[in-house]
Amino acid sequence: MDCMVKHHPHDYLPAAGHDALLPGYDLLARLLGFNSVYQKLIAQAKLADGHRVLEIGCGTGNLTIRAKRAHPAIDAVGSDPDPRALARAQRKATGLSGIRFDNGYAQRLPYTDAEFDRVLSSMMLHHVGQDAKPAAAAEIFRVLRPGGRLHLVDIGGEATAPDGLMARLIRRNHHAAGNLGDAIPRLLRTAGFDCTEVATQRHRILGQLNYYQATRPD
Repeated sequence: MDCMVKHHPHDYLPAAGHDALLPGYDLLARLLGFNSVYQKLIAQAKLADGHRVLEIGCGTGNLTIRAKRAHPAIDAVGSDPDPRALARAQRKATGLSGIRFDNGYAQRLPYTDAEFDRVLSSMMLHHVGQDAKPAAAAEIFRVLRPGGRLHLVDIGGEATAPDGLMARLIRRNHHAAGNLGDAIPRLLRTAGFDCTEVATQRHRILGQLNYYQATRPD
């Protein structure tokens, strides 16, 4: 959700597009209806007791915390390069056990090989530069155990989709444009995943959202 601000003083794109907008990020996510997106992604992941679950680009922790509350017996980890967002996530998770938030980039994950059963990604991939996306996909593959799965939702579909003005403007942004067409499944298959599109959703502001399941083969 980086449509509001294009310029920022970091080597990553903050969740809200700029540090100054971070205090309003959670409200914006609710207004845009992302609670239902998080719930849909969690349901698709079919989390089970004892699963180790990583969210990459966790921002302020909305999805990680929701997954932990829905499945208290999982070990939940959120990773993000933005220390301000992580501080908010940690405060929001106060009182929960078996959950933590780490500083890390998707293309340089600070975890060992085959450490996780599931990786979740919600509206993160379009924050990663085109040159870094192959490394991010390879890192996700590396930290998943054989048979483990990535569950991802992000802006997708065709560039010419008949969306409203705001969606068309967002999809012309170079961050979102890198997700269009078959870019996401092609990226994940190149990294070695078996990738399937499991659902699509029309969003009133962002246009089409695509949900993918990508499995690391046994």
